[in-house]
Amino acid sequence: MRFRVDRDVLADAVTWTARSLPTRPPVPVLAGVRIEADTTGTIQLSSFDYEVSARSQIPADVSEPGTVLVSGRLLAEISRALPDKPVDVVLDGTKVVVTCGASRFTLLTMPVEDYPNLPSMPATAGTVDGDELTHAVAQVSVAASRDDTLPLLTGVRVEIEGEKVTLLATDRYRLALRELTWKPSSPDISTVALVRARTLNDAAKSLGSAGSVTVALSTGAGVDLIGFEAGGRQTTSLLVDGDYPAVRRLFPDETPIHAIVSTHALAEAAKRVALVAERNTPIRLAFSQGQVVLDAGQGDDAQASEALEATLVGDDITVAFNPQFLLDGLGALDTTFVRLSFTHPNKPVEFTGQESLDGEDKQEYRYLLVPIRFAS
Repeated sequence: MRFRVDRDVLADAVTWTARSLPTRPPVPVLAGVRIEADTTGTIQLSSFDYEVSARSQIPADVSEPGTVLVSGRLLAEISRALPDKPVDVVLDGTKVVVTCGASRFTLLTMPVEDYPNLPSMPATAGTVDGDELTHAVAQVSVAASRDDTLPLLTGVRVEIEGEKVTLLATDRYRLALRELTWKPSSPDISTVALVRARTLNDAAKSLGSAGSVTVALSTGAGVDLIGFEAGGRQTTSLLVDGDYPAVRRLFPDETPIHAIVSTHALAEAAKRVALVAERNTPIRLAFSQGQVVLDAGQGDDAQASEALEATLVGDDITVAFNPQFLLDGLGALDTTFVRLSFTHPNKPVEFTGQESLDGEDKQEYRYLLVPIRFAS
């Protein structure tokens, strides 16, 4: 195998392909990136850990075709560190020699025959705008659990009904829902998939900038798999197995009290007041006519408070939140104002966005946060 490739093209492709390689692979070959060079002038880089696969195709000047397997993380580090010159890659016996300008690296190869076959891309389910997908996934994934002992809750539930896609995630303390439109391959498509939030977030971030993203899906027929493709890159992931809890019913049907506050002002005030909030202690928000007062800390500990202008409809109400969960919800909103809708001080509070004080709240993104009980 022998080929020459642009340094930046190689570095980007190797870094992307190797991004999900396991730190401690169950077998050594899973730490590798497979490089396939063919006479058509295409290099395909592949990685697979039995759960997530990645493929990236790049153009190159191929003089000898071939296939090798080398350490993915090491190749990624080397390719990023090379000078800005063309890169020559040559297979020499059991070693791969990487030359770029005056720099020369030699990497040991792994037995490519021991590398598992990558899964094929499932059938195309539809396409979605990359930027909207990236934004929507970021808004929802903040609410997914990081606790691997509850694998169901580490996923994002993807509900597809025709042209509408709904993303849902919860960690039992908050719930995020985002609706978006896409172009389905079949107008009457109706399916559900549970995708690991980390995998979905990574795919959306890395492929979203390519424009339109193709989504492929296979459920109920052997291996349940989701795939994403854009800009010459493909990634697949096994779906999470299990029945996701019926979380939609947690959103309240009626909210007799609501408050409207500047999203940016509330987030900045919450950051300042949270500086004195000890671990696992809440920020309290006391809403009354014309204002909301944030405060944290009590007794002999450090204390902080700040008042902001707010519009309140209904009775005065005081709630307390985990500071980080509050900031996650505010950070996910992209509107000028946030609307907090209440049913009771101890019941979940719904966050939605609106562009003006007297405008309608935008229901395509909803963030539900469970308050923390506090001593009166």
